[in-house]
Amino acid sequence: MFPIKSRAHSHMRKVVSSVCALLAFATLSTTTTEAKTQQVGGTYDISIAGFTVGRGSLSLVLQGNAYSAKVGMEPAGIGTLFSTGKGGAEATGWLKGKRVLPSRYTMASQAANRDFFVNLRQGSGHVRQAEVVPQFKPSKTRIKMTKRHKRNAMDPLSAAVVPAPSRAKVLDASVCNRTLPIYDGWTRFDVKMEYKTIKSVSGRGYDGDVVVCKVRWDPVAGHRPERKNVKMLQQANDIEAWFAPVGSSRVLIPYRISIPTPTGTLLIQAERLDMVSALSTASNAGN
Repeated sequence: MFPIKSRAHSHMRKVVSSVCALLAFATLSTTTTEAKTQQVGGTYDISIAGFTVGRGSLSLVLQGNAYSAKVGMEPAGIGTLFSTGKGGAEATGWLKGKRVLPSRYTMASQAANRDFFVNLRQGSGHVRQAEVVPQFKPSKTRIKMTKRHKRNAMDPLSAAVVPAPSRAKVLDASVCNRTLPIYDGWTRFDVKMEYKTIKSVSGRGYDGDVVVCKVRWDPVAGHRPERKNVKMLQQANDIEAWFAPVGSSRVLIPYRISIPTPTGTLLIQAERLDMVSALSTASNAGN
């Protein structure tokens, strides 16, 4: 997470949880007969109202049916003037057909001189155990989190690892048309994505077409409906995420993400996108 020191921190924590999912979003097509090892990476500029406040990084490693995802954020530009914190998150799990089965998720960050930590143990598509620091203060208006909300829910990184139907549909509307059910340790929310268009872009490590998705944030539990930041995100109609295919692979990673905030548009823009792929499978060992 990238930290903000002020009352806006609560808003930014919710925003960055959504960003965490989108920044880790990788659409991929895998087969069980090929134990491919693929590594995807990217660095990102993070700005608010046109001013750079942070730098982000993304790493996704796929080995056979196993995945490991990592994101990191730290202050940069004017962000170093009001914060010295930094943080990140990691997730691991398995791909089984069209299902993503997370096993573990950890997140650690600092914001407003406070430490934040989440450790989730997952299995069969559900959150089994959760260690979260700090806990929310009691509130009569907060939508209560129950065990039901942790079923069929995933951590912000694993929720974003989604098998694609085929290489031919790597820039298809199906890349966008999905709902990500996310539990970040404090709140349960859905990131609902809908296909918008295809754009051509150049520079920042990629020249070619990107698929543009319209995004909506839908709170489910753990939030306080009367809060202005909750209402703003829930009512926002101009959240977008652009995804670019890397090389000749069937993997897409974020190129650009824009989210409205009370202090201006939060923009996450790729500075560089990279992918290294290697083949080392039993099915090819004898070839």
